[in-house]
Amino acid sequence: MEREVDGLGSMLSIWAHPDDETFLAGGVMGLARDRGQPVVCVSATAGEHGTDDPVTWPPDRLGALRRDESAAAMRILGVDDHRWLDYEDGTLAGVDREEGIGRVVELLEEVRPDTILTFGADGMTFHPDHMTIHWWVRDAWERRGRPGRLLCAAVEAEVLERQRDVLETWGVYMTEQRPAAVPARDLALHLTLDGAILDRKLAALDAMPSQIEPSLARLSREQFREVNRVESFAGG
Repeated sequence: MEREVDGLGSMLSIWAHPDDETFLAGGVMGLARDRGQPVVCVSATAGEHGTDDPVTWPPDRLGALRRDESAAAMRILGVDDHRWLDYEDGTLAGVDREEGIGRVVELLEEVRPDTILTFGADGMTFHPDHMTIHWWVRDAWERRGRPGRLLCAAVEAEVLERQRDVLETWGVYMTEQRPAAVPARDLALHLTLDGAILDRKLAALDAMPSQIEPSLARLSREQFREVNRVESFAGG
């Protein structure tokens, strides 16, 4: 597992909301930082609309909380360069596409990563913000001549089959669509986390209770641990 992460070099990890990066790439980023590899993590929004109780948690209050929670999670993972694009949660699909692509081009030119981590075209959950980030990143990468290696979060076929009922109980999907499973042989990176790095990823998730407590209201601790054990990426 460590050798696979070694080969990724420096990383630019780009996501829509704080917690996306920890759910989908917390183990990868934590292992990379342990081995001295630079990691720049970028959140396009503060996730300020990510609540079922907007009266208790109006956007200004929730956004500030989620930034603080994210900072705590990043400290646990060892990521000391976390940036914000400061877009409004839930609006990315309506942002001028050229503007969004341009923001990512600027990041690629500054950071010059060996590896870029982001969503696949389905956004994992079909969230419009997630899918928009995928296309901003892919288009920016193409325009820059495909610098580095683009890795897009994916679901490995065996994992999807094993965790299907848990994912449905969790209620992560935004539409009736479901992600296409990718055979293990077709994945560019497939990590099964255990021991200290899995514990660290879960601790980072626990540092974001505004998002994690609703999940744990639906899943047992063991189910939550198992569904977050695997991180898989397909090549861009």
